[in-house]
Amino acid sequence: MGQQTTEVEPEPEQRAEMDIDPTLSKESKRQREGTGNIGAFGKRTGSSDLRFFEGILPEIDGEILSDHSIEEQFSTALDNLEAALADNRNATFGDVMKLEIQLTDPSATEAIDHVYESRFDDVELPPRTVVGVCSLPGGADVQLDVIAAEE
Repeated sequence: MGQQTTEVEPEPEQRAEMDIDPTLSKESKRQREGTGNIGAFGKRTGSSDLRFFEGILPEIDGEILSDHSIEEQFSTALDNLEAALADNRNATFGDVMKLEIQLTDPSATEAIDHVYESRFDDVELPPRTVVGVCSLPGGADVQLDVIAAEE
């Protein structure tokens, strides 16, 4: 299967770092381009068919839903993941290989279990890790990092 890639210009400080370090291979330099970005978007590394989505938050139109319940926040983050997957070659929850859920209150794991199971109801549940964190951007209580495979 052919792969589409988009050239990303590195940030000036990254370009300087890459120019200074002659030991980096061309492939290594290419993989490091654009890594200063944050937010929910997919990245491919090397020539693999894996996509990495990072920093998926419970936000709508740029507003973090920090005053909503953990179930609502998690459901919204999953909505955002679903949209990000669809934007990347029409991927679906069935393409998710690994899900990391970052929670400001790890005891909320049970509260999000039913949302997790209902949203992945028609596919095999992907492996997941729940990580407790001190804080998240915008006062969110949940954030997702995801690995998906292109089929």
